[in-house]
Amino acid sequence: MDVLVLIDRLDDLVHNAKAVPLTDQVRLDRDEIYEILDQMRATIPEEIKQARWIVKERQEMLAEAKRECDRIVQEAREQALREASQTEIVKLAENQAEDIVEDARRKARETRLEMEDWADSILSTLEVNLDKFLTAVKRGRERLHERSQETVVAGIGPEPLDEPQDFERFS
Repeated sequence: MDVLVLIDRLDDLVHNAKAVPLTDQVRLDRDEIYEILDQMRATIPEEIKQARWIVKERQEMLAEAKRECDRIVQEAREQALREASQTEIVKLAENQAEDIVEDARRKARETRLEMEDWADSILSTLEVNLDKFLTAVKRGRERLHERSQETVVAGIGPEPLDEPQDFERFS
């Protein structure tokens, strides 16, 4: 499930929670919150795993481009050595080797830039999704704070917590 959908569900749950009479607290279904949080825990690592995979894939592509460049350079050197017996052929081979090396460098540079753009695009999408997640969480906290303020203004004091675990949930 998409993290943003889970965030919206959590936000709706907090927004629509009923106030506990005579307190500045709201009543939330603990099981439903735990279910949403568990789904978020399961979903977020998957998105991070995808981002790591993209970075790894980019590194592998760059390494492959470098190996190809090295192979082409080595082939050019070997070819130049084979033809070194004649002066004109040597000059021609050197020129061709330089062209091949320059072409390989250009192709490697282009490939690297394309892979960086692609990885940046994926990481940008992940950044946007994480920003939306943070915005939704902040909005939920603000709504919860607004409800607390409304109950304080209405003169309703906080209800004492029954169990220590309840205190930990709201602290």
